Amino acid sequence: MKKLNLLLLVLLPLFFISCGESKPKVDKLGLAKKANAVFAQLPAQMPGAENDTPEKIALGEKLYFDVRLSKENNQSCNTCHVIDNGGAGVDNTVTSPGSIAKTIGVRNSPTVFNAGFHFVQFWDGRSPDLQDQAKGPILNPIEMGMPNEKAVEKKIGAIKEYQDMFKAVGMKISFDNIAEAISAFERTLITKDRFDMFLKGNPQALSDDEAEGLALFIDKGCTTCHTGALLGGNMYQKMGLLKAYADTTDKGIYDISGKEQDKYMFKVPSLRNVALTKPYFHDGQVAELNEAVKMMADMQLGKTLTDVETNKIVKFLEALSDIKIVKAQKKM
Repeated sequence: MKKLNLLLLVLLPLFFISCGESKPKVDKLGLAKKANAVFAQLPAQMPGAENDTPEKIALGEKLYFDVRLSKENNQSCNTCHVIDNGGAGVDNTVTSPGSIAKTIGVRNSPTVFNAGFHFVQFWDGRSPDLQDQAKGPILNPIEMGMPNEKAVEKKIGAIKEYQDMFKAVGMKISFDNIAEAISAFERTLITKDRFDMFLKGNPQALSDDEAEGLALFIDKGCTTCHTGALLGGNMYQKMGLLKAYADTTDKGIYDISGKEQDKYMFKVPSLRNVALTKPYFHDGQVAELNEAVKMMADMQLGKTLTDVETNKIVKFLEALSDIKIVKAQKKM
């Protein structure tokens, strides 16, 4: 009996220690090393920002929020790419309504945050940079609806405040310079999230669930397309690579090039802020991130994710949300 009691005294502490301390499922330091080989921290500055002055950025910011750039004086850049009041650079609609009554866009509005890091602009890559991109919506008949460049120049040029602001930055009021000023402001829209902290060497920046999600994201092959600092935004890919996407109306780059190999090819979207920018895909037809993750694994990788795996990957993707935007949305 004494021997039994002695054995219990030895084993019980070991039992409680083993129950109270669970071994981490993921080696975060090893995972960070693996992640740094595939991804990258967001740079502190966008290409072209070295030539931007505070005055030029302030001018671009004013233009970004100015509804007078639209035909009916009811729509600004911020209408579809909301960055105030906790906005994540989108309007969270399937496709966006235009300035002129009963007009509506044909593609989902992507986030303006980090846009200057993308290798091209728009879903079909038809613009090479932010300045060229800024021109498109202003003249698009189903977006801001202005008839031509001269009309934009005349309208903005008649406003005394803009006369003074353009003069202060040494620029004449032209359509090109309006777009350049807007792009200067957009070059300041860089997100800051916990994933960069993790890549920088802080293993506690991601929770265990988020780290497990990152490990799954890599192991399942999501990094086939979503790599680099943006986790995307650096290549084109076919929508429905292995299994066709349900909506084949929009043929992507093919509608511009007419080349058969470009059918259903779109720019791979960045996953920074992805948890805040629903609905998903170029047509905005998928409402929730869980569903989007499952669909992409199936269509692009030929893999079926369990609910547990999907939820963990989503947990990781939520860690890609800008810290300030998340705080602002929680206060609302």
